[in-house]
Parts: sequence; structure tokens; C-alpha cells
Amino acid sequence: MGPIEVKRFFGGFGLVQAGVQFAFVMKGTLYLRVDDATRPEFERLGAAPFSYATSASTVKVASYYEAPVDALEDPHALRDWATKALASALGARKPARRKSVG
Repeated sequence: MGPIEVKRFFGGFGLVQAGVQFAFVMKGTLYLRVDDATRPEFERLGAAPFSYATSASTVKVASYYEAPVDALEDPHALRDWATKALASALGARKPARRKSVG
């Protein structure tokens, strides 16, 4: 995967590679970035999306899911899931706007 930076992220820590956040740790739980292709894999394994409570309701963040248990117990599995999360995060990036010439 290459070098990973750990940055403060609200009350936890974000995991960033090449300027792209692909995971974070909040209250001791690792959450990985998902997309439409990988979300079903997480759901099939029983992983839940990141959520937080507001004064009015509970907000679910569908772009980050708990890391599967196997990923936490096997470094090779963790690398595979992290690689998928990074690909999801890279795919979600907005393309740079081109400056018009003229």
C-alpha cells in the first residue's frame, strides 16, 4: 500500500495515503471507505455503517463501514480491505477543475 499518514479526525484519527482519506478510527472502531461495488461485501459480513447521534436523530454515513472482523485478526486480510477502501476513496474524488484558457 505504501506509507500511511495518521491525522486527527474529529474525535478520532483518519488514515490517509497520498492526500486521500480511506479509513478512520473512532471510539476504538476502524471504519473503511466503501462504494457501491464494495458496500455489499461489508453488509454480507454483517458490518454496519458509521453512525452518530444528533439531538434530533441518528445519522448513518453510508460511505464508511466497520472493518470486517477477519481484517482485524489477519494483517493480510487487513491490507486487502484497506486496498479496497483506498480504491473506493480514490474513485470518489472529484476530478480537478480545468482552468479555461483564453
